[in-house]
Amino acid sequence: MTNPERALQLLGLVRRAGKLVTGESFVLAAVRDRSAKLVLMASDTGKSSQKQFRDKTTSYNVPLNESFTKDQLSTAIGSARTVIAITDPGFVRKLQQLLE
Repeated sequence: MTNPERALQLLGLVRRAGKLVTGESFVLAAVRDRSAKLVLMASDTGKSSQKQFRDKTTSYNVPLNESFTKDQLSTAIGSARTVIAITDPGFVRKLQQLLE
């Protein structure tokens, strides 16, 4: 199993642990209140959403990852989403190790 596949499996675990924020407005709120430790945005997200999340994560100094497609993210967490945020630093550390 490759590291990206492990990372996607980890996202399912993050969701079951309750450390995942999904939905664009909820992710933006998590970035603003600094509870989001990592934002994952699908690489095939629309241009306006890409700009909005890149700008917001940059201004709040939250890491942004665009390694996966919408289908991959949706399959990993069990619901159709283009943007998700992880709120647990331990999960973020492990995910970043897998994606290096």
